[in-house]
Amino acid sequence: MRQVAIYGKGGIGKSTTTQNTVAGLATLGKKVMIVGCDPKADSTRLILHAKAQDTVMDLVRDKGTVEDLDLDEVMKVGFMDIRCVESGGPEPGVGCAGRGVITAINFLEAEGAYTDDLDFVFYDVLGDVVCGGFAMPIRENKAEEIYIVCSGEMMAMFAANNIAKGILKYATTGRVRLAGLICNSRKTDREADLIEALAARMGTQMIHFVPRDNQVQRAELRRMTVIEYSPDHPQAAEYKTLAQKIIDNKMLVIPRPLDMDEFEDLLMEFGVMEADDEENVGKSEAMAA
Repeated sequence: MRQVAIYGKGGIGKSTTTQNTVAGLATLGKKVMIVGCDPKADSTRLILHAKAQDTVMDLVRDKGTVEDLDLDEVMKVGFMDIRCVESGGPEPGVGCAGRGVITAINFLEAEGAYTDDLDFVFYDVLGDVVCGGFAMPIRENKAEEIYIVCSGEMMAMFAANNIAKGILKYATTGRVRLAGLICNSRKTDREADLIEALAARMGTQMIHFVPRDNQVQRAELRRMTVIEYSPDHPQAAEYKTLAQKIIDNKMLVIPRPLDMDEFEDLLMEFGVMEADDEENVGKSEAMAA
């Protein structure tokens, strides 16, 4: 069983990419479970055709203790027998959202959810947070393969580089490795070349370039993946190709994150950042420190 975590800047399309890729894996005969690690609980809606799934933390609040939960209350089965779990989080403004990730994974382990017939477990993790509970999939060696979803936009790449720093921290004492960058296209200039260059400098690969296509949004409006909604559409083929590349991927590395000078040089080389933008990057770096 391979355990995979998907990270990336908030709003970059991690959950959409994860669900469509998992649907691709399922059509290729793989048994998969998704564990949503985002309090919004939107990591499984396209697989389950539902607005939201009952989360582990919601049920804990209802029942009073995690010991009162049954596995079938938190694990639902959707498209192509994909197993779906949402960790959830605290009520807004109360407590640590990352705590739901820790509670959910510990519960799944205790209840035997990680069965021998599973080929993959995917963790869809909130935003670009690599600290606290959200780092559990990599901190505790739950996920050993990390894919970062990014685009040719400056802050998406900045977030990807920051996530690589978090992976590097845990890779030195564990088995977690960076498996590649997934470019979820925003149709920026020279986007594929730019992400290829970023990946190379980080010591990894751009495992796939996912073109932007409105068919993704059409499918989402119907709470479906593209693979289920329009299996013969070219965009469905893109996700199946990405799924096959993940199956075949052997390039698992300890990343080499760029320092700020290297990062800015790359952006300037590709014309992404003008001199006036350097101040904004510097502010973001200070906030991430």
